[in-house]
Amino acid sequence: MNELGRYLRVFLTFARNSLVRDMTFRTNFLLQCVSSLGWTAMNVGFYLIIFEHTGSIGEGTGWDRDRFFLFIATTWFINSLVQAFFMPNAQEFSEMIRTGGLDFALLKPIDTQFLISFRRIDWSQLSNFFAGGLIAVVSLWNLGTRDVDPMIPSPLSVVLYVIFVVCGVMMMYSLMVALSATSVWLGRNQSLYNFWFYITNFSRYPMEIYNRSWGRPLYGFFTFVIPILLVVNVPARILAQPVSDQQGGHWFVIWAAVATVLSVTASRWMFRRSLLSYRSASS
Repeated sequence: MNELGRYLRVFLTFARNSLVRDMTFRTNFLLQCVSSLGWTAMNVGFYLIIFEHTGSIGEGTGWDRDRFFLFIATTWFINSLVQAFFMPNAQEFSEMIRTGGLDFALLKPIDTQFLISFRRIDWSQLSNFFAGGLIAVVSLWNLGTRDVDPMIPSPLSVVLYVIFVVCGVMMMYSLMVALSATSVWLGRNQSLYNFWFYITNFSRYPMEIYNRSWGRPLYGFFTFVIPILLVVNVPARILAQPVSDQQGGHWFVIWAAVATVLSVTASRWMFRRSLLSYRSASS
């Protein structure tokens, strides 16, 4: 318990220092927030145009406009948390290897993966978290007050939603740690952000749209090998649609929980393995 409290105090120190650094350049911070919110507004506008031409995303999938915007809100929640807490640190990891800064991290009396993962927080990215909250509230209001097939989530589904949003963040974090660890062997991994962008693009849409024709290999690969399709789909489905055995929903929920444990374990193993191969830049 004392150890957990010590790590919590270190995390709060990192968070405070990052906030002080961001507030030192307030105009830049505000511009980053405005830029993120502008990107969110353009996406919302784009999908509203899409729903002017169709009633749902994918025929017979059940992802109508309000349910899909709940899906989009879930995407915003998970991506904003990952980009705020982990992305800046993952991008700096390869620089620490190249410049020898990792030597100092290894000497600290604290878990190296924790130190590498949380040393910097990009607070401006959390603006999208609040934008996602607004989208979710509007979507739930529309779903609960519409005349045809109104839907009000149960307290259990809300609790499960929060749990699997956390699972989604952990799966994304695990993938990011695994990608960052490759920098030890590659020396420099500048393609990290590009690959991350491609991967998150797959996870931004309902998984049903991939489960047909030539999309089935992608559906299988990104569900069972790199389970990126579960990250947003499982929590969004829990809240937006009833999970039924006919849809295989329960199995996806169970698989998402198992995949989270496997992802965290595998990324932890890969990170520690990479440190064994690390050679100091100054040696």
